[in-house]
Amino acid sequence: MKKIKTIIIDDEPYSRDELTFLLKEYEDIEIIGEADSGEKGLEIVMRNEPDVVFVDIEMPQMSGLELAKALTNMKQAPLIIFATAYADYAVKAFRVQALDYLVKPFDEEQIEDVIGRIKERLHNTDFKEKEKSTAAVGKLAVEDDGRIVYIPPKDITYLFREERETIICTKDRTFRLRTPIKELEEKLRAYPFFRTHKSYLVNLDKVEELIPWFNGAFQVKVVGRKEEIPVSRNYVKALREQLEL
Repeated sequence: MKKIKTIIIDDEPYSRDELTFLLKEYEDIEIIGEADSGEKGLEIVMRNEPDVVFVDIEMPQMSGLELAKALTNMKQAPLIIFATAYADYAVKAFRVQALDYLVKPFDEEQIEDVIGRIKERLHNTDFKEKEKSTAAVGKLAVEDDGRIVYIPPKDITYLFREERETIICTKDRTFRLRTPIKELEEKLRAYPFFRTHKSYLVNLDKVEELIPWFNGAFQVKVVGRKEEIPVSRNYVKALREQLEL
């Protein structure tokens, strides 16, 4: 498994330690450096070329926003995740093409959502060109009443985790299996599936509508299904980038 090289830049030692502790829960995240100022952070990033940088917005001298503007001009710019005590910085964060932002104090759910978006973005970057030239022909094997049914991934509308089962939904049927959703996500990498929520994976080719819900979250309407699928607010921007011309 390829590690996601990560750097944390924050002038507050406690915040750096807290974020480091939470990120170390993820085996594929590798923290390769830290910095306590924007100037030192820029130097470390240029020297180490990380995949993702967590940046505190409010730092003396070079602020996180100024640092982010400098990073986006790099030939291989890292993904930028802002950390801030004030949620109203979100608009400014997205103006400098940040992937997302975390509001202090950090919590595990925030981190999980952000890590999901990082993996989705890096996955799309790493595999999109490769998969254009590689015709994936495999089918997903599912046991159904003692038989093995082979489902073409293009026929899957969405899948989700419910208690200890993963439910696969096509236009006309549903199938239940024990395989974790993360394992199925890996098998479906060659196809246009997108994690809209920690428990949901949606086939982008089946999306018909994006419907506002509440607190910045949305719901997705898909072809052939009456139910609507949740989209966490932290995934909305990336989802729209994938869907819209």
